Amino acid sequence: MGLTKQYLRYAASAVFGVIGSQKANIAFVTLKGGEKGRYVAVGACEHVFIWDVRKAEKVLILEGKKHEVTYLCPSPDGVHIAVGYEDGGVRIFSLLNGESNISFSGHKSAVSVIRYDALGARLVTGSRDTDVIVWDIINECGLYRLKGHKDAVTQVLFLENKNLLITSSKDSFVKWWDLDTQHCFKTMVGHRSEVWGMVLLNEENRLLTGSADSELRAWDIQYIEECKEVGEPQEKKVRTLMDEEEDEEGLDEEPEERIVSCKKVGSVLREARDRVVSLVTDAKANVLACHGLDATLEIFTVLSEEQVKKKMERKLKKAKKKANSQEEEEDVPKPVVERKLSDEIQKLANIKASSKIRSMDCLMVPNGEMKVALLLQNNTVETYTLKTKEKSPTGTQTSRLTLSGHRTDVRTLAFSSDNIAILSASGETVKVWNRSTLQVIRTMGCEYALCSLFVPGDRQIILGTKSGKIQIFDLASGSLLETTDAHNGALWSMCLSPDQRGIVTGGADKTVKFWDFELIKNQDTGMSKKLTVKHTRTLQLDEDVLCVRYSPDQRLLAVSLLDCTVKIFYTDTLKFFLSLYGHKLPVLCLDISHDSALIATGSADRNVKIWGLDFGDCHRSMFAHDDSVMFLQFVPKTHLFFTAGKDKRIKQWDADKFEHIQTLEGHHREVWCLAVSPNGDHIVSSSHDKSIRLWERTREPIILEEEKEMEREAEYEESLAKGGEPVVPGETKGEAEHAGKKTIETVKAAERIMEAVELYREESKKLEEHREACEAEGKELPPPKMNPILVAFGNISPSRYVLEVMKKVRSSELELSLLVLPFPYVPDLLQLFNGYVQQGLEVELVCRCLFFLLRVNFGQITSNQMLLSAIDELRTNTISKVREIRDVLGFNSAGLQFLQREMESKEDVMFFADATERFIEKRRKRKKRERAVLTIT
Repeated sequence: MGLTKQYLRYAASAVFGVIGSQKANIAFVTLKGGEKGRYVAVGACEHVFIWDVRKAEKVLILEGKKHEVTYLCPSPDGVHIAVGYEDGGVRIFSLLNGESNISFSGHKSAVSVIRYDALGARLVTGSRDTDVIVWDIINECGLYRLKGHKDAVTQVLFLENKNLLITSSKDSFVKWWDLDTQHCFKTMVGHRSEVWGMVLLNEENRLLTGSADSELRAWDIQYIEECKEVGEPQEKKVRTLMDEEEDEEGLDEEPEERIVSCKKVGSVLREARDRVVSLVTDAKANVLACHGLDATLEIFTVLSEEQVKKKMERKLKKAKKKANSQEEEEDVPKPVVERKLSDEIQKLANIKASSKIRSMDCLMVPNGEMKVALLLQNNTVETYTLKTKEKSPTGTQTSRLTLSGHRTDVRTLAFSSDNIAILSASGETVKVWNRSTLQVIRTMGCEYALCSLFVPGDRQIILGTKSGKIQIFDLASGSLLETTDAHNGALWSMCLSPDQRGIVTGGADKTVKFWDFELIKNQDTGMSKKLTVKHTRTLQLDEDVLCVRYSPDQRLLAVSLLDCTVKIFYTDTLKFFLSLYGHKLPVLCLDISHDSALIATGSADRNVKIWGLDFGDCHRSMFAHDDSVMFLQFVPKTHLFFTAGKDKRIKQWDADKFEHIQTLEGHHREVWCLAVSPNGDHIVSSSHDKSIRLWERTREPIILEEEKEMEREAEYEESLAKGGEPVVPGETKGEAEHAGKKTIETVKAAERIMEAVELYREESKKLEEHREACEAEGKELPPPKMNPILVAFGNISPSRYVLEVMKKVRSSELELSLLVLPFPYVPDLLQLFNGYVQQGLEVELVCRCLFFLLRVNFGQITSNQMLLSAIDELRTNTISKVREIRDVLGFNSAGLQFLQREMESKEDVMFFADATERFIEKRRKRKKRERAVLTIT
């Protein structure tokens, strides 16, 4: 049966207008050995943008899938960047080519913090689900999950020398974890409210924490083992400190079980009274920067031990001089100067940003200059420099990224008549974009815009503002031509007349006004003419006007009112024609089809109603969105229309068949408005997430039955992945658990492994039957027909096919995929593993799978007598093969070290040879110069 009606799919084309999202942080990155401090990475909805702050250009886009970015962390070598997402996933991108080859999935909710270790081999992530997970980047798998916090994790820190981890949370606790044993051995309870940030100072011997007050608390870290090595008096001192702290905190812990001792040594007071948002240090922890919810960044300098000693000597000298001046008094005590925290951490400077700071990062360059990057609340990135060596440094602004986005939400959009230019207007500016390049053509200051349109000819634009004014701008000069007071309240809606000779406006002053275009003589120049609007008629109504639309034949005018009705008037006489009532809440948007036959209305009651314009009858009422319908527009020359809602979705509908065609998902906040291009090939939409998205009509047809089937499958897969977490046998529900998370990918990978094992069983049975038939006949029979899958893989054996399937499972999902496998498949896998090990095929992968299956199914394997021989063979073969591989690795390592030594010795010889040649050349030139002087004299 052929298709009765064909719909074409709209697909996401581009995201622009957003400079940096508010949910993610900002971080300095380096690209291909470029200059430090020149490039910054920011989250932009589901993507990551790399900006060149010097040129104010976007140089790289790290493309995400559909979830919003929540945290960024560059690797220590600067080659990769780890990105955390709203769904709890983590992806690692290469900054060389922008590709992502490693991804982890373990958290149930948004990733709140990411941290690399010093070598860049491990990654620790904290989330709003209160868990902390340590990942192995080299092996691309999760090591373990640490559970203990009762609220979202806010910061994590590695102590590299001791293999310890410090985590802070909104539950007001700071926890210390021993990564060797994966348990929490200390909980600090000295905070009264949420702990929002932590940094390590003085070579990891001091911890500074920021909370919900103006106090930065400092804690001295003492390692018990080091104190024991110093001697008995120090050990007694530490035990006394520990006993005192234990009495204060009320923790029932034995001193012998404690690895470190933390004692509060003071606090640093901030100027701001609100909570700490970011607490950051440079790489060497010489400079400390923090900020709250306001626009001020406070910078402190951390003095070195030598600087502190010099300062204390100067203080002692002043105290002695003061004591000597008091000679008349007798028995003057010897002056003593006490060392305070304020002597070690001093206020350096304040930087005042242009708006509230959302996130920041700092970087020290070799000349002692500090570079600061700020991500602001109003979709702006600013960079500053600070000369830390000066006595009273001041922050100098070096760049400001503002051109590529609006400061506030875009509330109105419009397409030019040639489909090339896009108009977007917000609370402070109106911008015109080139649709193909997505570059800003014009930026002009305006009042708070609510509606807009291009004047015929596309040389001027008209805005309706919240204060009730009409503003006309000239695109060629980028100037404001005229401002007209149109309404006493907000001008909510504006519509161009079909004859293109004027406009109609509706406002909150309960009036609809008609305006004609006019060209008048420009009084400034006296020569050229400028465009203006002339008020011709006024329609007075009983309620506030929310939306007005002409019918394309200009016969009727539709007006939606605050009383939830839509009234239709004749355009020529302004006489009442129809009243459309049925919505329970006000109609926020409406549009009329190209043939003036249908009118569609969208309301705050989440419904869309389709009416006939001949009798005003309601053809169909459809539940469209999960929240208010904010915008509605017909595709030109069709009865298809698009709606935008506060539920973050854009939907396409058929007004003839009353069917939902497709849903465009991508926005992460409420969608305020959209615009359809005059040819219907493009849609542009804007949202509260500051982004403007472009959608393009493709040539791919949509079959509604298939779309509904795909939606049902997606819902089923989502429910399957959300179904209970798998329990690992032998794993206790303590502080450390398995790191992975059950996802639809792990379930599909397990199904592929089971299918491969089933195929292996069938093919093995065929080969066995063929062998028995050959023995019975006493001659060689033709081999059985091979499975098409094995033929597609290059005529490989069934056992090799199972190995190929397991190799294609992502490393981070392998263990959870094996966990889903039923036990009847395990004996076949053990026999296959034995063959792989004997042949030396993927020994590392096989050993990893083998050990996990043995740990998970230990009870069933040991109770099965049939598997004892296979296990015994595996034990022998695995140990011997692993020894061989280890010997090869050791030999290769020794060879590489030998080559390294040879190269270093050659470089030294060349260095001395070059130095000798330069010395001889220098001496030769000097002698030549001396001979020339003697000749002259």
